[in-house]
Amino acid sequence: MSAKLVVRGSGPLRGRIQVPGDKSIGHRSLIFAALARGESTITGFSGGEDNLATAGCFRAMGVPIEVDGETVRVDGVGLRGLRMPRDVLDCGNSGTTMRLMAGLLSAQRFGSRMVGDASLTRRPMGRIVRPLRARGAFIAGLTAEGKQATGEDPEQKVFPPLSIAPLVEGEQLAGIEYDMPVASAQVKSCMLLSGLYAAGPTALNEPHVSRDHTERMMMELGVPLQTMGTMVYLDPSADWSGGWDGVEWRVPGDLSSAAFPLAAALALPGSRVILEGVGVNPTRTGLLDHFRLMGAEVGQVPKPEGAGGELTADLEVHSSRKPRASMIAGELLVRMIDEIPAACALAAAAPGVTEILDAAELRVKESDRIAEMARVLTAFGVPNEELEDGLRVHGGGELKPAEVESKGDHRIAMAAAVLAMQVGEGESTIHDVDCVATSFPNFAETFRALGADIREV
Repeated sequence: MSAKLVVRGSGPLRGRIQVPGDKSIGHRSLIFAALARGESTITGFSGGEDNLATAGCFRAMGVPIEVDGETVRVDGVGLRGLRMPRDVLDCGNSGTTMRLMAGLLSAQRFGSRMVGDASLTRRPMGRIVRPLRARGAFIAGLTAEGKQATGEDPEQKVFPPLSIAPLVEGEQLAGIEYDMPVASAQVKSCMLLSGLYAAGPTALNEPHVSRDHTERMMMELGVPLQTMGTMVYLDPSADWSGGWDGVEWRVPGDLSSAAFPLAAALALPGSRVILEGVGVNPTRTGLLDHFRLMGAEVGQVPKPEGAGGELTADLEVHSSRKPRASMIAGELLVRMIDEIPAACALAAAAPGVTEILDAAELRVKESDRIAEMARVLTAFGVPNEELEDGLRVHGGGELKPAEVESKGDHRIAMAAAVLAMQVGEGESTIHDVDCVATSFPNFAETFRALGADIREV
């Protein structure tokens, strides 16, 4: 029986909290620790199910990994030390695990097969299968009808499971120049990880700069990688050691998780909330820029850098008035793509029309987040219009209690909880919230610490 959240309208939120470690950085920290020469220690680990899926895949390939709360110890096996798994690699609900692992596994001399849950099995993989095959990888997925799909036909959709055949002696991935049709940190990271093993350079160009956690970590580890605007260039034949030693990295708090208490605090005037040690990488802070456009300031107190030189700060919200409506599109949208559900929940409190454009990518996340947010907003009495690539949200009115389903999407569930906190009177219920554990395991407890009336049943 799945869990549900029961939420009543909240007064101002007050307090100091920590959010889970950044999920994106957690995945990448595990990958680079597993491929290191020797022992690594990672602190600030979220313990969310997505990150644990990545750890499980590496354990299945012979990498000793010990998770003790927020601390992870990894005995790295080096770039060429992975072993063939005895069974399929289960990525759970994590698209990041599957897409990044695909790049790494495409270069190995053993075969592998990656599977996932029902939600992940519906997510598109042609965006990585096509460029990987273009550089010589033997990788394929399935069509919606269950037939093999290589993506060679641009119209063919490719879905998990993904099967990867080994490179035999004498075979090696080729260099590649690739113009990415969509700005995607997952596709970019997949290609860079495969590029570590390639015979020639990997040159990538994306329409907008997506999050750059992989590039930061590679450069800190001495990988011969260069960035210039939207371009990334990796040349494994350059003068470097061909690997790296173990690391000691701290994962900063996840801005995507912080988005929900920040949005709730800004939606409830009189709130005073401090979030400790959150990552503020400039490629991820579109949400904070959006808040400023809404007339809401979020203060930053710099803290020591995190893994890979990631910028970290305490975030402070002193909310004195309702925010104003704004627009999210273009480059700003790319820098806050995962925070759009939280932004929609805040838009409900902002008088006027908040417009979200250029967000077609949201239709192929854990759920169709455009359609699902339109459904949830409507349930709470927030007028909205669903667009092909976004939403228009008419905010500033009174919200009503609602009973909604998460549809298995953690961010939809958390956005619904923030909407429920804005209801004047009455109790709201969000069903099927087990999925929240993928990114924010202590969501309800964290909000209760701020004074919210929320409980998990």
